[in-house]
Amino acid sequence: MKVYAAVDLGASSGRVMVGRVGPDSLELTEAHRFPNRPVRTPEGLRWDILALYAGVLDGLRAAGPALDSVGIDSWAVDYGLLDADGALLGNPVHYRDARTEGVAEKVWATVPAGELYASTGLQYAPFNTLYQLTAARDSPQLAAAERLLLIPDLLSYWLTGEQGTELTNASTTQLVDPRTREWSYDIASRLGIDLGLFAPLRQPGDPAGVLRAEVLEETGLRGAVPVTVVGSHDTASAVAAVPAVEERFAYICTGTWSLVGLELDAPVLTEASRAANFTNELGLDGTVRYLRNIMGLWLLQECVRAWGEPELGELLREAARVPALRSVVDAGDAGFLAPGRMPERIADACRASGQPVPESRGEITRCILDSLALAHRRAVGEARELAGHPVDVVHIVGGGTRNALLCQLTADACGLPVVAGPTEAAALGNVLVQARAHGLVGDLAGMRRLLARTQASTRYEPQGDTARWQAAEARLAAR
Repeated sequence: MKVYAAVDLGASSGRVMVGRVGPDSLELTEAHRFPNRPVRTPEGLRWDILALYAGVLDGLRAAGPALDSVGIDSWAVDYGLLDADGALLGNPVHYRDARTEGVAEKVWATVPAGELYASTGLQYAPFNTLYQLTAARDSPQLAAAERLLLIPDLLSYWLTGEQGTELTNASTTQLVDPRTREWSYDIASRLGIDLGLFAPLRQPGDPAGVLRAEVLEETGLRGAVPVTVVGSHDTASAVAAVPAVEERFAYICTGTWSLVGLELDAPVLTEASRAANFTNELGLDGTVRYLRNIMGLWLLQECVRAWGEPELGELLREAARVPALRSVVDAGDAGFLAPGRMPERIADACRASGQPVPESRGEITRCILDSLALAHRRAVGEARELAGHPVDVVHIVGGGTRNALLCQLTADACGLPVVAGPTEAAALGNVLVQARAHGLVGDLAGMRRLLARTQASTRYEPQGDTARWQAAEARLAAR
């Protein structure tokens, strides 16, 4: 039995989980959980990276005293800049910051959107690292920077003193060619982006150094504790933890975002794929995560915050009593990206489209859940068509597995069985990559068989006629 610490940082909270892995066993427990609260400064929205690092150290202290390895995953696209001495040049900018507004059009004037997609395979999202770097081009911080580290690589550097750029996360920058799995030097050169800022690429399973003596002293950990490169984009780790024994599956990684798609052997770089806004991100073992980003439970999280943090179970019970598909919104609409006034913005969207305006908390919650299920349906159906890849079952992993109403609505909307679980998929994928680096588990299929044997899941069979979902989809498209 080996013991691994999985540092798993989401957009609203961080956690350090302890995984215990044996030849036919996999146990996961929570050592420490801490909030991730961005801060709005006069300069804009920033991550409180020092608070996150303190949470990581606290978590490692709680996970100890003996660990066989540590792995780190987090959200994508954001980064920290270091000077020539390796010191951080300010708090990392949050991907929801407004600095990238209008930047995409400037990029497309140099590299047309179709050409950019054909080269990098990444969907348009205003916060992609490529657009962030373009927005920061004339900033003093970027001018002074000698190194750029994506968030999990930055934390790994602080733990070990060694620098690298993990591939699955690098693929979200819109600066990697998904066919070669290397940097797209042509795109970067044409846009004036210096790829020399990035540390060398490294793969999940590679060594990332050992904990510095100061970290050992602060955390109370014993021995030479290695840090292992994992799928450091949390979605890469979560998809690795989909307990699929069937080959023909779709996945939905749920949390602040819903990432809906397929696991493929090669990217889909067609113009139709670009028009449908699907992305080709890199996964474990040469796989491609072909998916669409949907706003996800962010919509509900923001409403809950606006309502003073009511109990989620009561909201879901109220929502279950509201008639289905009364009002729906486009869960991928960029108008919902920024924080604040979410209940009013959802009501405004329904009003503008001529639908009944949800007023109560239950009505707004039901609108959100119906809208997410509808977005899941569209994404699964379009991914299947664009990739020519049949789907027999949908796996939901992540925080949304706790939301039984959303899981059932997704089964109903897709007309397919839904298998929900595990909840802590990103942490489990993180742990299993560490375990594989130590020879305890085999290939990706072997990892998934172990998950299916050891982790609980719930199956939801589709109910009702999918025609009503098709009608709601048409209603939304006609706005």
